[in-house]
Amino acid sequence: MIEIRGLSKTYGARHALCEVDLDLTDGEVVTLMGPNGAGKTTLLRIVAMLARPSTGAVILNGVDLARAGAEARRLVGFLSHRSMLYKDLTAEQNLRFYARLYRVTDASERIGSLLDTVGLLDRASDPVRAYSRGMQQRLMLARALLHRPRVLLLDEPYAGLDEDARAMCDGILVDAKHDGVMVLTATHEMAHSLTMADRVVVLSQGRVALDARTSAIDAGDFANDYHLLVS
Repeated sequence: MIEIRGLSKTYGARHALCEVDLDLTDGEVVTLMGPNGAGKTTLLRIVAMLARPSTGAVILNGVDLARAGAEARRLVGFLSHRSMLYKDLTAEQNLRFYARLYRVTDASERIGSLLDTVGLLDRASDPVRAYSRGMQQRLMLARALLHRPRVLLLDEPYAGLDEDARAMCDGILVDAKHDGVMVLTATHEMAHSLTMADRVVVLSQGRVALDARTSAIDAGDFANDYHLLVS
């Protein structure tokens, strides 16, 4: 689904990403790990077509994102640190706006189903400004899923979620994998990542320090190995 080749991103003299190569396939859950500033969010934003690389290329479903149009954008769902929600609109109104943007044909049915999935159906008519941080995170997840993307990019998806909501998020990831969606998620939650992901990619100073199947990782040793990789 995604080929990343020689991807670099610089901001002045600072290198956010340096010659990153990755292959990401359908039905795979890949976790990005690394300390703050390692390049995780930058990588997600480039794949989401919200930032351009300085050099290198991202090929999505055979299309170079540097020349991609609206059709390629509709393949991607992105949950970022920014909510991208309109606080004066209700949850339902927010999702209807994005449904029009992404040309979702069964909008009413899809919105109702997602609000039920993320546990917000009974608060669908409340303005988002009245939502807690965790409720906004649930709605952001529903927005990312709204148009049935083939690639799901999640930046710290568990932020602000209680235990029930975390379990809900886990269920969404499992369902996405079963549906053949490529899931790339950035998180600091080491133990949980090893449980949920097929692969772990560790970034350190903008470079890939580790790319391994979770089945090949010893969970007991990984914490020490991780700190050596990013030191």
